[in-house]
Amino acid sequence: MNIHEYQAKAVLKEFGAPVAAGVMITSPEEAKAAAGKLPGPLYVVKSQIHAGGRGKGRFKELGDDAKGGVRLAKSLEEVAANAAEMLGHTLVTKQTGPAGKVVNRLYIEDGADIARELYLSLLVDRGSGRVAFVVSTEGGMDIEAVAEETPEKILTLPIDPLAGVTEADGEKLAEALKLDGPAREEMPGLAKLLYEAFTGKDMSLLEVNPLIVMEDGHLRVLDAKVSFDNNALFRHPDIAELRDESEEDAKEIEASKYDLSYVALDGNIGCMVNGAGLAMATMDIIKLYGAEPANFLDVGGGASKEKVTAAFKIITADPNVKGILINIFGGIMRCDVIAEGVVAAVKEVGLKVPLVVRLEGTNVEIGKTIINESGLNVIAADDLDDAAQKIVAAVAAAA
Repeated sequence: MNIHEYQAKAVLKEFGAPVAAGVMITSPEEAKAAAGKLPGPLYVVKSQIHAGGRGKGRFKELGDDAKGGVRLAKSLEEVAANAAEMLGHTLVTKQTGPAGKVVNRLYIEDGADIARELYLSLLVDRGSGRVAFVVSTEGGMDIEAVAEETPEKILTLPIDPLAGVTEADGEKLAEALKLDGPAREEMPGLAKLLYEAFTGKDMSLLEVNPLIVMEDGHLRVLDAKVSFDNNALFRHPDIAELRDESEEDAKEIEASKYDLSYVALDGNIGCMVNGAGLAMATMDIIKLYGAEPANFLDVGGGASKEKVTAAFKIITADPNVKGILINIFGGIMRCDVIAEGVVAAVKEVGLKVPLVVRLEGTNVEIGKTIINESGLNVIAADDLDDAAQKIVAAVAAAA
């Protein structure tokens, strides 16, 4: 689960992280009063959406001359003018795609005198099997670009879960970031509290980009991106309350109600598969034959008829879907249950696009019989390769 920057900073502040004073607003009328609560005279007006690249983004409605989604303001009047331009408008960044996201919230924050911009994140490092710090002196940039162009400027430091962040770890981070003065003294303490926040709140990502050294030599968390492990939210009702469903895909929200693993994508071939690995392979082979998957959807190994019906309805609710591929290998999952769910869903919502079904495994003959005797216009497939070719061809023919 993702949260907004202002929420992430509030969580980190509870652990003692150095963050600037700020106020969240939802209407332009609140802007002046909100900024008036801050020290000033420099203010930062930040769009709050679940996507990166806000500063370099552009608002659709404002044309080519539009400013980005993060702006500096030197007066209360300028804050109000920026708020009026940003709230309710669609911000397009590299991460939102061309559709963009409507800005419903702004975070007005006290400005900072920046001497240096650094990069710091915490994540689960699969290589070491531990939570690790990733730091770089190249703050404010896309870390992927730094990794590709100058990987020597990145340090990955796994943390011993029994010892936690030690003074030696803090020194390694300070050295990698080339810190001196107050910032060097503060780094071990900051690292410890960020690690405690990450592990204590079951985060899956904590990214501070940039972490800044201010002109007075002290550290400050200037931006914060935080994601949480959905499977651990039951332990953190306070975090669960921070969820903003307006930032999520409606189909993904519906899928979560049925415990379906669903991610919306940009293609036009809907996929229903059991097992994450098989789902990935199905998406890959669709791309191999020149088309694009519209979603990742894993119905799981123990799906019921009702669950399968819900999954099918979610796929067909996507207007971009021009064809559907059902690819089931029945081990724990029974092919007849899948077939019953598909037939029930089609009878309820109808079928207006080509449907290719490939079933194999437990009760496969029963499943095929259910579909064959349903009267549905279904294209049968013998294996995954055959299924992918048939759905791509059917969608092309129907275009």
